[in-house]
Amino acid sequence: MAKESSHLAHTAGIHRVVVIVDNNSNPFELGCATEIFGLRRPEIGRDLYDFQLCSPEPSTLMRDGFFTLTGVAGLEAADTADTLIVPNRPDVEVPRRPAVLDTIRRAHARGARLIGFCSGAFTLAEAGVLDGRRATAHWQWADAFRLRFPAVHLASDVLFVDDGDILTAAGSTAALDLGLHVVRRDHGAEVANSVSRRLVFAAHRDGGQRQFVERPLPDVPDESLAPVLAWAQERLDSPLTISVLAARAAVSPATLHRRFRAQLGTTPLMWLTGERLALACRLIERGESRFEIVARRSGLGTAANLRTLMRRETGITPSAYKRRFGPEVS
Repeated sequence: MAKESSHLAHTAGIHRVVVIVDNNSNPFELGCATEIFGLRRPEIGRDLYDFQLCSPEPSTLMRDGFFTLTGVAGLEAADTADTLIVPNRPDVEVPRRPAVLDTIRRAHARGARLIGFCSGAFTLAEAGVLDGRRATAHWQWADAFRLRFPAVHLASDVLFVDDGDILTAAGSTAALDLGLHVVRRDHGAEVANSVSRRLVFAAHRDGGQRQFVERPLPDVPDESLAPVLAWAQERLDSPLTISVLAARAAVSPATLHRRFRAQLGTTPLMWLTGERLALACRLIERGESRFEIVARRSGLGTAANLRTLMRRETGITPSAYKRRFGPEVS
C-alpha cells in the first residue's frame, strides 16, 4: 500500500489516530479504521482526524497472506497518537510482539485513547491495560478470553464497550459501530450521521445491543423492518407506541419484538429512544437552544426527560452538549 493512501498529512491541532498493523492482521478492521478516521470529508468541509498506519516491520503480511502491506511508518509513529488502534488477528493464542505491547503501554501511560476491534481485546489484555476494566470481544472467543485474562470484566453479549479511555468492539461490523460512536463522541451526532451516510451504514446501533450469535435460520425468513423503521423516523415527534409500530408493520406486538431482536438485536422501545435522542442531538447542534422544544420535536416529551436520557447515553447534559457541539456564536 502506498504511503499516500495510508494516512493524511499531519495537520497541527487535529486529533491524531494511529493504527498499528502486525503480521496476520485482519484487513476488514483495517479498512473500517481507514474509512472512518482516514478519509477526507469534503462534504463536512474539514478533516476530522489526522490518520496514520504504522507497523513493527517495513513489510507486513496481512491475514492468510492475502496481501502485503508496505510503505507505512514504524512503531515510533504511535508515540504521538491521541488515539491508538491496536492490532487484531485471528490467531488469538499467538503472543503479540513485545515491541507492540510496549508501544501500547507507553500510549496508555501518557493518556492516549486505546481502541481494540474484535480480537484486538486480546492485544490490549496482553499489554496489561485491561486488568480491572470492562471490555468485549467476539462471542466465539469469549471462553478463551476469560481463561487467559480473568482480571478483565468481559461483556461478551454486546456490540462494543466504551470504558472511557479504552474502547473495544465485538466483531467485524461492530468495528463500524464503535468507530461511528467515537466520531459521535468527538464531533457530535450531525457529523457522525454524515460519515454514516457516506458509509451507507446505520448511523447508530447502541453498544449495549446483543451480538448476533450462531443460531438456526428460520424456515420462513422474517420480512425486513426497513419500511416501518423509515416510517417511524419521519414521525419521531408523534406519540409512537409499540402497538402503533406493530400495526404499521401489520404484525402483533409480540412478533414485532421478535423481529427487532432478530434483525437489530434490540427492542422497539430501545430503538425508538435511541433514534429520538439522536434527533435531539442534531437539533441542538443545528442551534436550537430551547430544550423544551428539542424534547418535544424529538418525541422525548419534556426537558427533564431529555436531560436524563442525554446524561445517561452521552455522559453530559444538554447544556454541555450545546457548548461542545452547537454552532459557534460569532
